[in-house]
Parts: sequence; structure tokens; C-alpha cells
Amino acid sequence: MAAYLVVDATVTDPQQFQNYRDLAQVAVAKYGGRYLVRGGKTEALEGGWRPARLVIVEFPSQEQVRLFYDSPEYLAARAARAQAAEFAMILAEGA
Repeated sequence: MAAYLVVDATVTDPQQFQNYRDLAQVAVAKYGGRYLVRGGKTEALEGGWRPARLVIVEFPSQEQVRLFYDSPEYLAARAARAQAAEFAMILAEGA
């Protein structure tokens, strides 16, 4: 069953964040993920959620998300983003 990584990112250092994006993109592809939403315009229809930068990545399963998240490739990306952005991230199971 598909699983989704949903991220609300606040970028504080755009140059350093680009390094994170480059590293993360490689890790996402390696672990079978594909970007569905990657920082495009959002509009609140209900409630007060106003994500700064929304990212949604689809993976084949929750297990693949966890393999991706704990992988050496994504650990390097997370280190690169430490001073570049703040993330709120959830794992959601697909229907």
C-alpha cells in the first residue's frame, strides 16, 4: 500500500537549502519515492493551516519511507538542511 511523506518546510537559507534538495532528490529516487507536490502555491480552503512550503512524496510502502528516512543518503541530506530549514513532517498511509 502506498505511503506518503508530507512536509511543511520553512526555508531560512535558500542557498544551503538547495544543497539539501539535491541530496534529498537522489535519496527519494533511490528508495522508490516520487514527488507529487514540491513547493508550489497553496491555498487554504478551510482551517488555518498555511504551509510555508508544502512537499508530498509518494513511496510504495511505509517500510520504504522508513528505509529512505534512515538511509545514509537521507541522513546526509538532513545534515545539510540543519541550518537551512525547519521541517514538520508526517508519514501518512495511503488508502
